[in-house]
Amino acid sequence: MVLNHQAATLAVTVATLCLSFFLYYYIPKGFFPEQDEGTILGAIQAAQDISYDSMAQKQRQFSEIVLADPAVRGATCNIGGGQMNSGNVIIQLKPLAERKEGVIDVMNRLRRKLAVVPGATLFMQPEQDLQIGGRAGNSQFQFTLESEDLSDLYHWAPIMLEKLKVLPELRDVSTDQQVKGLEASLVIDRDTASRMGIPAATIDNTLYDAFGQRFVSTLFTQMNEYHVVMEVAQGFQENPDGVDRIYMRSSNGGQVPLSAFTHYEASTTALAVNHQGQYPAITLSFNLAPGVALGDAATTVQKVEEELGMPSSIRASFQGTAQAFQDTLKNQPMLILAAVVAVYIVLGILYESFIHPITILSTLPSAGVGALLALFFCHIELSVIALIGIILLIGIVQKNAIMMVDFAIEAQRRNGKSAEASIYEACLLRFRPITMTTVAALFGALPLALGTGTGSELRRPLGITIVGGLIFSQMLTLFTTPVIYLYMDRLGVWFAHRKRASAKTVVQPELRPS
Repeated sequence: MVLNHQAATLAVTVATLCLSFFLYYYIPKGFFPEQDEGTILGAIQAAQDISYDSMAQKQRQFSEIVLADPAVRGATCNIGGGQMNSGNVIIQLKPLAERKEGVIDVMNRLRRKLAVVPGATLFMQPEQDLQIGGRAGNSQFQFTLESEDLSDLYHWAPIMLEKLKVLPELRDVSTDQQVKGLEASLVIDRDTASRMGIPAATIDNTLYDAFGQRFVSTLFTQMNEYHVVMEVAQGFQENPDGVDRIYMRSSNGGQVPLSAFTHYEASTTALAVNHQGQYPAITLSFNLAPGVALGDAATTVQKVEEELGMPSSIRASFQGTAQAFQDTLKNQPMLILAAVVAVYIVLGILYESFIHPITILSTLPSAGVGALLALFFCHIELSVIALIGIILLIGIVQKNAIMMVDFAIEAQRRNGKSAEASIYEACLLRFRPITMTTVAALFGALPLALGTGTGSELRRPLGITIVGGLIFSQMLTLFTTPVIYLYMDRLGVWFAHRKRASAKTVVQPELRPS
């Protein structure tokens, strides 16, 4: 029937090609699918002036809330990892069959429960099998500001942080900027100390004896040895007032309190100044809100950066997984184009034709549309794994056209049949093997698309793209390929006539009288 409506069928093919480009532009794009490995990595961030005891109390509160959740099997916590106001938590979840909910649902529930702890925040991210980039952060994705001017960096980074916190596409927005730590300075009145006969070296040694844990001796026993460390009692180390209780011997033998010629000053200082390369850098970390693709979130973050109008001295860029995603997104069209060109060259060599490889490649738009529609209806992003499935489809789907075109070309060249008779016979005789190979490939991909269990999220986009592309292309290419073959055959005949006509044309030389 389609051979009697060739123009309409060609229009359907062109519309399918246009639809494939539209869907590629419209569908949300991600990097790697988010897996449920049964482990949540947590980072505790507390106030920068917090003490060790207060930090330990906050961590105990977080641990109690986490362990009380019905989906949690256990948790491991530690304080430190850079600054005293930070800590790490590794949360082990129960097997998926017991908790009946995904890791993202558990994180969302824990996030609401943990918000009641004042003065500290627990940032969470699910553990992944595939992690790209070495930049660490409290959340899964990082956006870095760097500049040689530290004052500009300290001014604009908090502004950018507040803008990102109100975006509905982001969750768990945090920063590694630590510039509000407490600093205690002991200012010495050197003139007064000199009048009392107390040199600066004596002051240094006394303070180190009290607070520096000076090693003074070793006790030996029959089984072991013990180092003796001198310091003031723990109660006098908890606040700067302990300095007022220290006395020093003056040159005349009297005891002079340290407070007689010193005073205490409190100020703030940076706990850490991170660098990227040679320049200071501040990293803003974030997670994605449920249902938000990484591509959409990256676009929103870049839009906020442009709206702020930061000075040219500040350079902003994604790092880690987000940076790798952007690099991959730039190379995706070139990767697909390279695969198509490689297939065209191989088919051109096989059939000794520049025309009929285009007939075979005409099946690809329908496969792309099927794959993208399957991802869209399953609410799955176009990730690297899904792209691998689309590239696999380039090889799998072409066998429909290859079976028909190979038979039709053979019938034309050896049996002298017309193009229309050859492709019609090819459609009748090749329908069964085309259907059988498609069904075999389809059932081979179904376990990937329908599989469950740990790590299945990483394989599912591959199966869905193959299944969707095979079903849609099977329904369409059986009707469009014969029509494309006829149009390409006519184009080839037209080129052959033009070539012969140009070869017969002889330019006569102009004759001039001698």
